[in-house]
Amino acid sequence: MSDLFDRPFEEDGSLGDDTTPAPGPLDRRVFTVSELTAKIRDAIEGGFGDVWVEGEISNCRVWNTGHMYFTLKDGGAQIKGVMFRTAIRYLRFKPEDGLHVIARGRLSVYDPKGEYQIVCEHLEPKGLGALQLAFDQLKKKLHAEGLFDRARKRPLPSLPRKIGIVTSLEGAALRDILKVLRRRHPNAHVIIRPARVQGEGAADEVARGLRAIARVRGVDVIIVGRGGGSVEDLWAFNEEIVARAIAAAPVPVISAVGHEV
Repeated sequence: MSDLFDRPFEEDGSLGDDTTPAPGPLDRRVFTVSELTAKIRDAIEGGFGDVWVEGEISNCRVWNTGHMYFTLKDGGAQIKGVMFRTAIRYLRFKPEDGLHVIARGRLSVYDPKGEYQIVCEHLEPKGLGALQLAFDQLKKKLHAEGLFDRARKRPLPSLPRKIGIVTSLEGAALRDILKVLRRRHPNAHVIIRPARVQGEGAADEVARGLRAIARVRGVDVIIVGRGGGSVEDLWAFNEEIVARAIAAAPVPVISAVGHEV
């Protein structure tokens, strides 16, 4: 029989000291899932400013909206990320699975799924510079399409009669090109298509200039160029739109980028 019946009663009729009193009503605050998630969101979004985080990209997808969704991971954890199209347009390289990057952004909680993520405003490759990576990625892409095949090379005319030039009207490059032409080939007919050669929109203008001169009847060769500068200064000539305009030209295109005057 249980020893409960063997315990002595106290004078007030209760059991001995080894018995715990029955608990009274609890003073508790019960949250709904939405309320708790909102508090978590406030704590995370309010507790951090911009954060920098490094990791490996996986599950990288760009949706029809233009927004990019991905996961950043390391050996022990992962975090979901999103980069909106307004930020993507400033990227100099293409994010892809397996790439190690450093991201800057703000933390955000997505209430419907109870997940937190980083809303990425800046992304850069770790180690290899963004410009070098962008160059390597584009070169690999165009090579796979056959744009660098030897069969596509067009022979240079020995004595071109009509020469097109795409460059800035203000740069020293144009003056230098014209000086050499006057000295060595004074009878050549020169057509100049001005274009910005540096900064935002320069690549588009260079590509438009190439296409415009390529349509001129009788043009034998096109020169596209500018003077020297930093990698960033010369970057317009590494853009895909310029490479494709050169590849599509029906006549040879000579690159005179970064020459010394």
